[in-house]
Amino acid sequence: MIKAIFWDNDGILVDTEQYYYRATKDVLAGVGADLTLELFAELLLKQAKGAWHLATEQGCSKQEVDELHKQRNLNYLELLKTENIGLPDVEDVLKQLYGKITMCIVTSSLKDTFAVIHERTGFLKYIDFVLASGDYAASKPDPSPYLTALAKSGLKAEECIVIEDSQRGLLAAKAAGLKCWVIPTTLTRDQDFSQADKILTSIKDVPALLL
Repeated sequence: MIKAIFWDNDGILVDTEQYYYRATKDVLAGVGADLTLELFAELLLKQAKGAWHLATEQGCSKQEVDELHKQRNLNYLELLKTENIGLPDVEDVLKQLYGKITMCIVTSSLKDTFAVIHERTGFLKYIDFVLASGDYAASKPDPSPYLTALAKSGLKAEECIVIEDSQRGLLAAKAAGLKCWVIPTTLTRDQDFSQADKILTSIKDVPALLL
């Protein structure tokens, strides 16, 4: 029996990845670097490498790249405060599962970014605990985020399931010895999900499969 769900955040609970792309693309464009959507999906959502080398290739110094990074984060926060970050069916699913199963969010987001997102959604009232950047030793695809979640839950690996949208999240979950269901997004649908235990088309399928 599954007793806990470890939710990924961006792409699963909220539609934020497109705004992260826009904020990153805009600051890189300012120094003559072209971050295409395909390159963004490969570098950031699949490999988790970042794209700042594109600025370095345009002659930017480390200090200039650091400033671009800071500006991107500020721009992203502004987009999160003003744009539509909602995804259909998410709150209904959380309501259905609330009180029946332990729920945790495991995200690579910075804590201030995460706070801005969920001040708007109100989802945290359904969530038992959150792990964000700084709460574990290394980010996905390293298993550390999900191993930390497993330890905090106090449950066995076979009693937990991960819901992810990216290959790097899937790899992190499997390396932690956990079942993982994947809900691909427009940005991640071409990634390799061959290790997934299930591939779903919608988050609304989750309660019926678990309860």
